[in-house]
Amino acid sequence: MSEQEWFEQLYRSGYRRLVLSAYAVLGDLGEAEEVAQEAFAVGYRKRSTLAAADSPEAWLRTVAVNAARRRAKRRAMLDRIMFREPALGLVAAAGEYADLHDAIRGLPVDQRSVVVLHYLADLPVAEIAELLGIAPGTVKSRLSRARQCLAERLDIRTAEVDRA
Repeated sequence: MSEQEWFEQLYRSGYRRLVLSAYAVLGDLGEAEEVAQEAFAVGYRKRSTLAAADSPEAWLRTVAVNAARRRAKRRAMLDRIMFREPALGLVAAAGEYADLHDAIRGLPVDQRSVVVLHYLADLPVAEIAELLGIAPGTVKSRLSRARQCLAERLDIRTAEVDRA
């Protein structure tokens, strides 16, 4: 397989998870897509480093999450300077999941990050901990608090959430 084909396959297989990882930090789908594209551009420029990584997708995810964090900090600073309300980054969610998307966007960023990475990007707790630079126990407690908060917002009995 050529280098170009390898990179294209990596892009096709990892793009969605990179977008979700950035969305976990930003809460804005459009910005998350831009960050994922930036991460792949960096990866393409540094193909030899990327190819040598134990997990090229994890390498790209780290680049994307770091870029998303920088964007979030810049956005928060601009909001403070302009005396604006923080940007909500709302994306119109369609159909039956609109309430769930709204509830997830309403979570504090630390809880939203672990929920999106665990349930939508399908990352294991250990990988989330490494990516966010926190302990696995912290990931688990944030997931627990986030599930509790989502259950309350969505008016779901907690016992149903814990069984899932």
